[in-house]
Amino acid sequence: MADRDSDGDDNVKFEWESDGEPEPSSAPAFRNSDAPGPSTLDANERANEEAPSTALIEEYVAMGFPKEIVVKGMKEIGHSDPDALLELILTYQALGADDAVGNCSTSGCAPQSVEEEDDDDLDFEHWDGDDDDVGGRETNCDDPGDEDFLREMSQKDKKINLLVDMGFPEDEANIAIKRCGVDAELCVLVDSISASLVAGDFNSRNISNHQVTDRCFDSFGGRKKARLMEESKKRRMQYAQGSGPSFAGSHDEPTRIPDPMVGFNLPSDRQPSVIRTLPEQAIGPPFFYFQNVARAPRGAWTTISKKFYDIQPEFVDSKYFCAASRESGYIHNLPIENREALLPFPPKTVFDAFPHYKKWWPSWDPRRQLNCLQASVATAKLTDQIQRTLARSGNPSVQKHVVDECKTWDLVWVGKNKVAQLEPDEMESLLGFPRDHTRGVVKSERYKSLANSFQVDTVAYHLSVLRDMFPNGVNVLSLSTGIGGGEVALHRLGIRMRTVVSVEEGETNRRIFEGWWDQTQTGKLVQIANLKSLTNERIASLVGRFRRFDLVIGGSQGHENSEHDKVKRGS
Repeated sequence: MADRDSDGDDNVKFEWESDGEPEPSSAPAFRNSDAPGPSTLDANERANEEAPSTALIEEYVAMGFPKEIVVKGMKEIGHSDPDALLELILTYQALGADDAVGNCSTSGCAPQSVEEEDDDDLDFEHWDGDDDDVGGRETNCDDPGDEDFLREMSQKDKKINLLVDMGFPEDEANIAIKRCGVDAELCVLVDSISASLVAGDFNSRNISNHQVTDRCFDSFGGRKKARLMEESKKRRMQYAQGSGPSFAGSHDEPTRIPDPMVGFNLPSDRQPSVIRTLPEQAIGPPFFYFQNVARAPRGAWTTISKKFYDIQPEFVDSKYFCAASRESGYIHNLPIENREALLPFPPKTVFDAFPHYKKWWPSWDPRRQLNCLQASVATAKLTDQIQRTLARSGNPSVQKHVVDECKTWDLVWVGKNKVAQLEPDEMESLLGFPRDHTRGVVKSERYKSLANSFQVDTVAYHLSVLRDMFPNGVNVLSLSTGIGGGEVALHRLGIRMRTVVSVEEGETNRRIFEGWWDQTQTGKLVQIANLKSLTNERIASLVGRFRRFDLVIGGSQGHENSEHDKVKRGS
């Protein structure tokens, strides 16, 4: 067994995986309540009497469309795209869809018949309903379901407006509400958007995870509301000045995200695409290697680079190394020549990684790689709805909707019309970890740990230059270790780790990493549970104890930069 020290809490109860555990819920959980919550209050904390969406429905009714059809169309595609909504309403009216939604009469509405052979084409309208709602049941125009829908739409509109005022794009706000539920608190929605930001799930991101964490520390009360209002004012001023939120650098020093995001070079390239000269004080050892999400907020990369001797980040999307995307930036002082990729090369497509899915993969699903792997998973209700809806209809609109859901949740085809979430061991494989690396904890924790980890093959390609430099092994200071992606990369490269001082606050992550270390390593592991305890004095003591650190490696937790400065001075 490897030698190790730990100042963590060994008495923390460890949760084991259970097949009977409840599935994490990420689908909307609509509520039916007359009491206004945070999302139904205006700036003066008064309940709003009339929902904006009600006025919008009345506008369409005034145009001569039945209210039932308008509500039906909004349920199907929302109301953010007026042209698409109008086209859908016209389609329903042409098909006599008001008879499908109910046999009540409305001003300007006369019930029409629907041909039986058209039923399959209309089945997609029941996307959010149950089978019991399909066919044969009449819906009264005063159906409480419509009232619930209007109430939910009102709440959704208000929260979208708040999020947009904070600077988030509307599509990101929509997706967050879809995942967390329309009654989720605002800080939960902001946290969801941040989690997707870290996962590389959106094309445009405006806020970092440590900023979101700070916003969500206190409850939805006076302090939080004041801070959100102040942030909203700043965002509006930025827009008024034509400088809205961006992931670029500062106004004077923009950091441009390359497209394609291939870094300085890939294993298929013979030479780096750039020639860089490091300032003398940045030349290693010790070497440093720090990761952050590529699409960080405005000025973030400029600020980080300044702390690291103005070294420019290397932006890489892991889709060039494996079958899943993970857009990250890496600031490091490692050489960029003579890199070597891990062998064998990992699969680059879903079919290469998991051939058994190809049998059921429909021709209308164009995906060949997965989006960035996430901690949140689709519910059984959603996957069941997809299967039942596809069994009823092959309408292209339904298929497009299904593909969108599959992209959102990284669903794969496991049977005819049947989709499912990737299993944790499949995520381990895509991210370059050994099988069962995270096994032994509850499934939801496995997803969370993997979603926040390095992609091992990408990191190993960058760290491969250390192999010839340190034939006798390295001493590593690992900040925000997570489940040990950097250490697994070193191990797979054949680089011996004499000592690893691991700083990781997550108990589950520490257990996972410790279990892997005991099975694979012979060096000394020192685990530190609290980053704040890594003071100047303690770093000096560690440097004296282990003589030096050859590599300082860390993830995007917002604390590592200052710690590197201490180590650089102490070494």
